[in-house]
Amino acid sequence: MARGLPSTASLARFWQKLNRLKTLKESTTETSLQRHLTTLDLTLLGVGGMVGSGLYVLTGTVAKEMAGPALLMSFCVATLASLLAALCHTEFGARVPRAGSAYLFTYMSMGELWAFLIGWNVLLEYLVGGTVMARAWSGYLDAIFSHRIRSFTVAHVGIWQVPFLAQYPDFLASGITLLASALISCRCRIYSWLNHIFLAVSLVVILFIIILGFVLARPHNWSTEEGGFAPFGFSGVMAGAATCFYAFVGFDIIAVSCEEAQNPKRAVPMAITISLGLVAGGYILVSIVLTLIVPWHSLDPDSALADAFYQRGYNWAGLIVAAGSVCAMNTLLLNDLFYLPRMVHAMAADGLFFQVFTYMHPQTQVPMVSILVFGVLMAFLALLLDLQALVHFLSLGTLLDYTFVATSIIVLRFQKTPPSSSLGPVSPGPVAEGYEDSSGHRRLEDTEHPSAPEPGQLRPALRPFLGFMSGCRPGVAVAWALCVLVVSAIILDCGLIFGDSALHLPPWGHTLLLLLSSVLFLLSLLVLGAHQQQHREDTFQVPMVPLTPALSILLNIFLMLQMNYLTWLRLSVWLLIGSGKGVAGDCWQKEEMQRHHQACTLEPPEVPAPPPEPPSQWRCRKTGPSVTVAVHSCLPFRTVLVSPAAQKEKKELATDVS
Repeated sequence: MARGLPSTASLARFWQKLNRLKTLKESTTETSLQRHLTTLDLTLLGVGGMVGSGLYVLTGTVAKEMAGPALLMSFCVATLASLLAALCHTEFGARVPRAGSAYLFTYMSMGELWAFLIGWNVLLEYLVGGTVMARAWSGYLDAIFSHRIRSFTVAHVGIWQVPFLAQYPDFLASGITLLASALISCRCRIYSWLNHIFLAVSLVVILFIIILGFVLARPHNWSTEEGGFAPFGFSGVMAGAATCFYAFVGFDIIAVSCEEAQNPKRAVPMAITISLGLVAGGYILVSIVLTLIVPWHSLDPDSALADAFYQRGYNWAGLIVAAGSVCAMNTLLLNDLFYLPRMVHAMAADGLFFQVFTYMHPQTQVPMVSILVFGVLMAFLALLLDLQALVHFLSLGTLLDYTFVATSIIVLRFQKTPPSSSLGPVSPGPVAEGYEDSSGHRRLEDTEHPSAPEPGQLRPALRPFLGFMSGCRPGVAVAWALCVLVVSAIILDCGLIFGDSALHLPPWGHTLLLLLSSVLFLLSLLVLGAHQQQHREDTFQVPMVPLTPALSILLNIFLMLQMNYLTWLRLSVWLLIGSGKGVAGDCWQKEEMQRHHQACTLEPPEVPAPPPEPPSQWRCRKTGPSVTVAVHSCLPFRTVLVSPAAQKEKKELATDVS
């Protein structure tokens, strides 16, 4: 082999390292963060994370350019997709109360490489999302003062004509981002209070919009004279649903914050369910009244709700809506700044990001370095960039994350649970034989009860009918079925969206493609359902697995394919950069570990033996996890190893010697 080229064995080991799974060997209730968030706090946190972007940023754009009055149907489809994703997040949040959300879930089920790519995507998603919220906050506040802030800035700085940059620097958006970062870094309880205040004002304004909107409603605005209910057809409704999905992106902040919840196994499922139901109902009602107040084609995409009341002559109502939008933008900005540092802290703690971000302030117990670095970076982006066109990119990244979470639910549900002895000292018991699953990870199999069904094995009742699967190793058939399910979902969605003309197929070929992909999708579901699953009574589990996560995967892919090619190109470039960074960082970490191992394996210098002590004394010296006790009596010196847990034996031994 040529010098400098890695061997096949080293490449195989490197690939296994990239696909290694994260296991939580310590207690899932132990954390360096303070557990002080109640169910109400988590519910308001989720509502605050969702309320705002859908109402004040997306409604006008989707109604005027994509769906028209069928914005109502777009929000319904987006609600269904969010509900399926929320169920998956709920199981993970209750089962693994750790910060990290989609990143951690992917790390535990699919491996380190996929987890890093998802975490890398989430970082950009919330960094850009927080920047968009800061600029929207600045725009609504400027509208209250009749755009005097913008006029002053343009008069003294001028207008920029640079691609991808804003027309003028937004100092107000940058300043509010730095102020929000300072508030987040103080203490989590201060953030919780601010979130409650801003959210209360925002909810009151939303209720005001719904009530006054139905009073001013004109059913004529949905008539054919104004373009009809769905002027853009079914494709417009689904394209609007793909964009509206970003309006529900905030519910996963509950799963991220579960490490700071007092009772995560009970609070997380309740908070996600309640917050998603409240926000979905509010979005649907607001989408109804918005297109009933004024015709959909006359809306201003930048400030649709306030503009609708201005057009009807209710200027005072427009000011109230603008004030509520400022509070909603504050809530969303605080949520993004709350989520992002904890996400970075979780990745750094796993060794997938710079270790400086693992620092926690000793008094406030917040990731201070992460808040400082990303707060300044977000403020810089808010100062210079115009990111309104990246709403599609944010929706695409979110759908990709939730697709991986749904896939992780299927993977973990059919994996064997780790033995309880792995969490403590090894005790004698039945002999366990090992096997490797489809991912190359070592699993244990109890040989004393070989007939007991384990997760990933064929159900005993179906073995006589599906005997050809009995010879497969546990998990192999499940892995193949999951791969077929994802591929068939992609093919089916492509056939439904692009049709026979875009795919250059004859009508019979297009019909055959849809039929075959549907059959493969259903067969993969049947194969997965024929295998044993994990069943836990102590925590929430997604109902009807694998059907529920499979539907989530199918719907998420369908919505992702609604995005344009430029959005896919941006996401591909960002993930490619992340892949290079992750592989390079892993190689560097591997070299550092090898150098450390070589330094540790050097022959230590000889140390002369210590002189014997008087017979009436004994000494205790700690050496790592064990304790070496040297006892001198009438017998020669003898050394006894005592573990830290065996303190009682050590005391009895000392008593006997004395």
